[in-house]
Amino acid sequence: MDRLMTTYNPIPVCLEKGLGVWVWDTSGKKYLDAATGIAVTAIGHYHPHFIAALEKAVHQVIHTSNILTIEAQIQLAERLAEKAGMEQAFFCNSGAEANECAIKLARLFGHKKEIAHPTIIVMENSFHGRTLATLSASGSRKVQAGFEPLVTGFVRAPYNDISALETIAKNHHDVVAILVEPVQGEGGIRVPDNDYLTKIRQLCDKHDWLMMLDEVQSGMGRTGKWFCYQHQSIKPDVITVAKALGNGIPIAACLARNKALNLFHVGNHGSTFGGNPFACRAALAVIDVMEQEKLPENAAKIGHYLLGQLQATLQNVPGVIAIRGQGLLIGIELEKPCRPILQIAADHGLLITITAEKIIRLLPPLILQQEEADEIVRLLAKIIPEFMSLS
Repeated sequence: MDRLMTTYNPIPVCLEKGLGVWVWDTSGKKYLDAATGIAVTAIGHYHPHFIAALEKAVHQVIHTSNILTIEAQIQLAERLAEKAGMEQAFFCNSGAEANECAIKLARLFGHKKEIAHPTIIVMENSFHGRTLATLSASGSRKVQAGFEPLVTGFVRAPYNDISALETIAKNHHDVVAILVEPVQGEGGIRVPDNDYLTKIRQLCDKHDWLMMLDEVQSGMGRTGKWFCYQHQSIKPDVITVAKALGNGIPIAACLARNKALNLFHVGNHGSTFGGNPFACRAALAVIDVMEQEKLPENAAKIGHYLLGQLQATLQNVPGVIAIRGQGLLIGIELEKPCRPILQIAADHGLLITITAEKIIRLLPPLILQQEEADEIVRLLAKIIPEFMSLS
């Protein structure tokens, strides 16, 4: 009997070690990692500064409760606030938990305004997590199916459609916030219009709503800025961040400013492991590396190059519908469901992920260089035709 609950369906590749953008399985086979544990190991595998920080942290206090002062947590809150243009942080363990925190902030904000049933606008095809509240906020019936009754308090709009948001504003008087991904990751690498977030900011200001951005996948340099919203001249009220923040050590944060400040009081929210000394030291080391090696800038440069090479090489390959992305968050849409391509790619020495059933999602480390980007293109030029030839 399999002792693991059947929540995953992994391919038979078991990784044993890694270095930079490369990983090796238990048989010694080498792979170019264009998956990074779903946008997590952004500074690459076995980075010397990161490993040194972890080794030092292991010899210090690994965990303490939040009833005590945690110096590394205070330092991390300061560094993140500086990078994100925010003011306060709550630390937890995963993107779903960070989004739960954002949802609770929105409800407190609504009740402060004496709105009995505060409602959050969320988007079709969105993904915010698998807890009951975050799967209810997500725009995927596949994620929600079987877990009814869902959590109420959400109204849904099409992504990248400002007119739909304006219609909701006219007809729903209990709205207190908008929760949106700057780029939809699980929804298929959907990049909105350049002014989409700016117009959402204007709408939130007009109606006194919180603007809340789920940057769990798009944040920490992935799209070419520290946070994706920084491609526009705006600031949200709430940001959630996770994945790359710990480079594999579980840590996440909900960041707040402006109208979202000081809504929590002692006892309103908490996390046993959230922001413990070990996780915070890991995240501080990640920020150090991203700063020193200018990884957001590298993601913008190499991401632009990789996207261009993929478009030039694959646009006429039978079965390829579209190639799109921002920074090193790139999707290749195929004409049919493509989960079998995971194993085909692994056989060729490339690790990728699949999202929205038909989309190859590329999430390579932000340390990626041109030669390695060329190797991704070369391999995909073999892998995709091989997959499309399958009956």
